[in-house]
Amino acid sequence: MKTNISLIKKIMLSVLLVVVVIGCQEMDRPALGDYPKDANAPGGPLKFYVPFDGTSTNPLLWGVDQILANFPKENALTTTAGISGNGVQGANKKFITYSKPNDWLSTAKGFTVSFWFKLNGQTKNNAGTNGTEYIFSIPSTNGHWSGGQGMLFFETNNVGTQIKFPVVAKDMSDTWFVWEGNNAIPGIADNTWRHCALVYDAATSKMTLYLNGVANANVASWGGHGNINMDNSTAKSFLIGCGPGTNYDSDDWLSSTWKGGLDQFRLYGTALTASEVNDLYTKKM
Repeated sequence: MKTNISLIKKIMLSVLLVVVVIGCQEMDRPALGDYPKDANAPGGPLKFYVPFDGTSTNPLLWGVDQILANFPKENALTTTAGISGNGVQGANKKFITYSKPNDWLSTAKGFTVSFWFKLNGQTKNNAGTNGTEYIFSIPSTNGHWSGGQGMLFFETNNVGTQIKFPVVAKDMSDTWFVWEGNNAIPGIADNTWRHCALVYDAATSKMTLYLNGVANANVASWGGHGNINMDNSTAKSFLIGCGPGTNYDSDDWLSSTWKGGLDQFRLYGTALTASEVNDLYTKKM
């Protein structure tokens, strides 16, 4: 009988210990409401975002997209002091390669490209002479003469800095949204951080350029085009800091790389309002 009582006591003690351990473990967990909340819910307007703020020595880690943890396949750039935390420093024949910009190509109708840049004087091609420098590009197998379906580049002239954004739709129609010639932007290649946003409104088929939160008077149009209608299936990759070409050892304007600074790169699948763009500028986002 004593043996049975002793056994029962041991079993009860073991059960009590298990309950205490489980209770302690659960006390260490934050309540459900204490978990950080994602400001951009899954399927939200922000499709791709790289702040370049990571402190890791591994460039693949600090180059990761924050929306779907989209790691770059290659990152040859280095960090620099950005507008908010770290940014990246562009260089000759160096850039960042991703597989895709998440679902931006397949879901965007209108869209917004937002980033901070620092440009120091004349833009140069990879051969060191005057030429283009690319913010991003989308190399493609669509058969377009450019080898891409979208690209954004800067090019300085005697008036200022030209901003050019060629886009190719799924049906191979294309257009150039440009601020060039006498509409080039003076004074933005002065080696200071500036915010740039390009907003395409599918309802009006127009693209507005914002610099430091202010809309440029020259509004580019793709008359009656409507939804941007890009082709995710033909996109080979997504490059930050390089054109769609691969002739890096030449003066080929399609293969040039960005030599300035970049920070807080975002792709939205919607056309942001003027107020929303201004928030990105004033909050240094």
